[in-house]
Amino acid sequence: MTQFMNKRENIVTEAVDGILLASGGRLARLDGYPHIRVVLRADWDKSRVAIVSGGGSGHEPAHAGFVGPGMLTAAVCGDVFASPSVDAVLAGILAVTGPAGCLLVVKNYTGDRLNFGLAAERARAFGLKVSMVIVDDDIALPDLPQSRGLAGTLFVHKVAGHLAEGGADLAAVTAAALQVIAGAKSIGMSLDTCTVPGSVKENRIPKGKAELGLGIHGEPGVEQIGFTSAEQAMAAMIAKLATVTDDVPYVALLNNLGGASVLEMSVLAYELLRSDLGGRIRFIVGPAAMMTSLDMRGVSISLCPVTPEIEAALCSPVDLAAWPGCHPALPAKVVALPDGLSPIRPLPSEHKATHDFVLRCCQIMMAMEADLNALDAKSGDGDTGSTLASAARALIGAMGQLPLADPTQLFRAIGLELSQTMGGSSGVLLAIFFTAAGDAASGGLTLRDALRAGLDRMQQIGGANLGDRTMVDALMPALEALDDGLLAAARAARKGADHTATLTKAKAGRASYISADQLSGHNDPGAEAVARLFESLTA
Repeated sequence: MTQFMNKRENIVTEAVDGILLASGGRLARLDGYPHIRVVLRADWDKSRVAIVSGGGSGHEPAHAGFVGPGMLTAAVCGDVFASPSVDAVLAGILAVTGPAGCLLVVKNYTGDRLNFGLAAERARAFGLKVSMVIVDDDIALPDLPQSRGLAGTLFVHKVAGHLAEGGADLAAVTAAALQVIAGAKSIGMSLDTCTVPGSVKENRIPKGKAELGLGIHGEPGVEQIGFTSAEQAMAAMIAKLATVTDDVPYVALLNNLGGASVLEMSVLAYELLRSDLGGRIRFIVGPAAMMTSLDMRGVSISLCPVTPEIEAALCSPVDLAAWPGCHPALPAKVVALPDGLSPIRPLPSEHKATHDFVLRCCQIMMAMEADLNALDAKSGDGDTGSTLASAARALIGAMGQLPLADPTQLFRAIGLELSQTMGGSSGVLLAIFFTAAGDAASGGLTLRDALRAGLDRMQQIGGANLGDRTMVDALMPALEALDDGLLAAARAARKGADHTATLTKAKAGRASYISADQLSGHNDPGAEAVARLFESLTA
């Protein structure tokens, strides 16, 4: 078992109860478990038009997460990726519908259409006023006579819920829902399939590929395309949307299909808003997980033309954690650095030998990126190589601004550059090392003694000593041997780095949280980087 569940047959009922228990009393459910799973507003008094939606589970927070004032009155929950039964839908309608009537918001899947449709007919036989709208916002397969319903459904929930909360009648709420449906367009993309609870995962998307136009139940998309970057992936989705959009302002809903990280979603928001389409996006909802497909590592974009009425409905606040709000899409604000933090850089100067040496060191660091990441993954977070390589690339980019002819100022300039461009504790420590070395060199110390003074300062502030399983284990012996030549320093660094593989207790850095079994036999990546640098310089 690779999922947090008890029994497959109980996962939906236990999840619904979990939502209720965490709702602070805002939500309730109908009796009738496990066949009838209806989540409804605990404060509902049937005085206004009820908005009911639902479908298969596995799309959380949709649909139960959107039950509350200003959105849904009730959500009917089926099994994972399966429509709820007619009786369950009817129970939901009867529980919340008063004289003002009820609007059913249904995604365009056969099971949902049939079960919600028959339940609506039976509710009308009880004398209730019931309207039903079908959301078909998917544009991936334009030749299909019945387009699927995707995350654009949330536009309908919000607009219809806003009007119903404000006291609009059933006809007005239904008309607004139909207006949104007519304009809503969605496209999805994923790098991997989802994992259905209790089932074997389907691995149909090969490495290096992305599936464009897939549905929210793991259905295959319209095509698989090569995947190289977030920019390229967004461009592929925008190209599809461009074929069905007009030159009008839009609101965009950027939806996490379940498995993309928050960091990735923020990058995708950046790419969306700077794309060719970005200039027409006036408002954005998200990025957030709103209508997911379990753990699918993908994203969907939904667009809806903005009118003053739709803007007012989407931007009206609701007290629902699942709804991230609708916000204006505005250029990023940039605030100037406070006084004292704008760096004072030394005058650049040229020195070919120094330039070539620094460039070679940077190239060595970039070449070992993958190896150091793999080594760091055994005892840390797998980013040592990338951190050093990023710093090296930044240093190369700044080469024209460095005082290459003045070693004292060069050390200080390198320290300043690393403090700004190199992340994590290693960036701070190396910035301290080079800055302190520059200060020591300005006092007349030799190169070796200046570097040793930098190491001393780095140890004082960082707290690492010889034998603590850090870069100090290679750097200290290398500097001690430097008077005997670069080859002697490289041998000393290698001996120190290899010794770290025998140290099963780290006393500094992230490796200090790792067990002895995981550390044993693996060199510390910082020490290994130092050893490889010295060795490469002697080659």
